[in-house]
Amino acid sequence: MSHKSGFVNILGNPNVGKSTLMNALVGEKLSIITSKAQTTRHRIMGIVNGEDFQIVYSDTPGILKPNYKLQEKMMGYVGSAFEDADIILYLTDVYEKMDKNQIYIDRLSRAEAPVMLLINKIDLSNPEELEKIVENWSKILPKAEIVPISALKKFNLEYILKRIIEKLPENPPFFPKDSLTDKTERFFASEIIREKILLNYQKEIPYSVEIEIEEFKDTEKLLRMRAIIYVIRTSQKGIIIGHKGEALKKTATEARKDLEEFFGKKVFIEVYVKVSKDWRDKDRSLSNFGYNI
Repeated sequence: MSHKSGFVNILGNPNVGKSTLMNALVGEKLSIITSKAQTTRHRIMGIVNGEDFQIVYSDTPGILKPNYKLQEKMMGYVGSAFEDADIILYLTDVYEKMDKNQIYIDRLSRAEAPVMLLINKIDLSNPEELEKIVENWSKILPKAEIVPISALKKFNLEYILKRIIEKLPENPPFFPKDSLTDKTERFFASEIIREKILLNYQKEIPYSVEIEIEEFKDTEKLLRMRAIIYVIRTSQKGIIIGHKGEALKKTATEARKDLEEFFGKKVFIEVYVKVSKDWRDKDRSLSNFGYNI
């Protein structure tokens, strides 16, 4: 029996639902989800295995114009996802302007890999509007297969899976068949904490923060970890901690609950805040935080 395997990379602008789609396709919450732009910073792979296929999905950062080195690294992940894709899922939604980031639309039109253009959030539109959107996109990307979807309500996702399997090239599996992702447990722990910061703090704070899991001790009944929240200014450290430490305590408590659900056991977590001035623009700091592209 022949085996199919390939990289199916999810691309698109911020806030169109890439992480929601990724989690729905994989069946696990691998990518954190908030309403804020730049929630996804890394390229996160989720692996779906069947008897005769392996789909390696990639969630990527939202496309943007970089203002500092961290964002340059993020766009590097987007570039690599264009280059190694066996299938490209380009996600847009019923609200997005079609000429946004035209340079990437042009790149899609030249892509050698098959492109599926997915129009998300159709549950927030009506048939007449959707028909116009499909017609306009078919003129812009005539070679792409256009599929209206709702990632949140999982509408048309079975069809997408069927078409992906049909389009996959014949290859042996790239990862062991029991693999779910390429990321470590420490990575997901840091992302869960970062999600709580995105949800609990406003303005520039979430975009100035990075998480390091300094200690990770896993036993049969208890996971013990120590996390460091890095910020770029001393004033931000005070905001993260809050009055009498209440803000940091709230963040740590919410993170612990999600960590216990994710790892399936009790979690003891200590959280500290440190200042690392301008870490977003320092190659060494970015490398230490895993931005190695």
